Amino acid sequence: MSQDFLTSLLEKQDWPTGALYVIATPIGNLGDLTWRAAYALDLMDVVAAEDTRVTAQLLSNYGIKVPLIAYHQHNEASMSATILERLSRGERVGLVTDAGCPCVSDPGAKAVQTVLDAGYRVIPLPGASAVVAALMATGVDEMLNPQFFFAGFVPPKSKARLDFLSQYVGVDYSVLMYESPHRMLDTAKAFQTVFEPHRIVVVARELTKRFEQVASMAVSEFVSWLSEDAHRLQGEFVIRLKPLKKTQGALDSQVLDVLKRCLHYLSTREASRLCSELTGLPKDVLYKAALDLKEDKQDNFIKTT
Repeated sequence: MSQDFLTSLLEKQDWPTGALYVIATPIGNLGDLTWRAAYALDLMDVVAAEDTRVTAQLLSNYGIKVPLIAYHQHNEASMSATILERLSRGERVGLVTDAGCPCVSDPGAKAVQTVLDAGYRVIPLPGASAVVAALMATGVDEMLNPQFFFAGFVPPKSKARLDFLSQYVGVDYSVLMYESPHRMLDTAKAFQTVFEPHRIVVVARELTKRFEQVASMAVSEFVSWLSEDAHRLQGEFVIRLKPLKKTQGALDSQVLDVLKRCLHYLSTREASRLCSELTGLPKDVLYKAALDLKEDKQDNFIKTT
């Protein structure tokens, strides 16, 4: 397909003025900027960028010259007003982050909402996404029930990290989260504290880049896998926690009775851990059962009041 054909195709499309263009940028591989995104960036009157230096380098590689303004998490409110003022003058304004899709664990949501509330158009230009790339590289478990949850970045502090991960002990869908290299080992250790050893986790690092790596392992192997090679702690990470596998049959009444007694005195996480030690059953299975028991108790309370 020739460049002239693509340019001709894009020229015929509608590029309204007075609109905010939310544009996905490459997550590592420069070749992942779409033709439509490149064409749109060249049309913009101004581009609001998370880091103008990063975006300037990207645009330079494509021979695009357009004014840049800084738009990041620390100035979202004031710059959203600036963007709105520019739209009122009929300008086309682009919005990009350093990598991937604006508004997806990146700045942009404030500007988008401000623009929509004011009645202006927001035009998304999709492209590279680390979450979607990780799913593509590891497969969705069930075509008829392809549920997954994007949890964003893992909290940096120890207790918050453990509480964050504990939400997903009993889930039967995939959970995807981001992590940075300098916290990755601590997060792997937290996984081994919170989840059962046999639970499957997938690590995707350096996606779309030269040293891209996707590896699947049991939670019990997480820390050792990272520690085996110093390169494995480099780059940005997507972690995929695989779904909790459903067990055959229901827990017997004696186990449920023990679990109920534990829940009377302890939190859900602590009760499932203690019950696991007492019965020898997997902690994640007991956690799911504990959540069901609490839900049933709440339903019965509602029915009798």
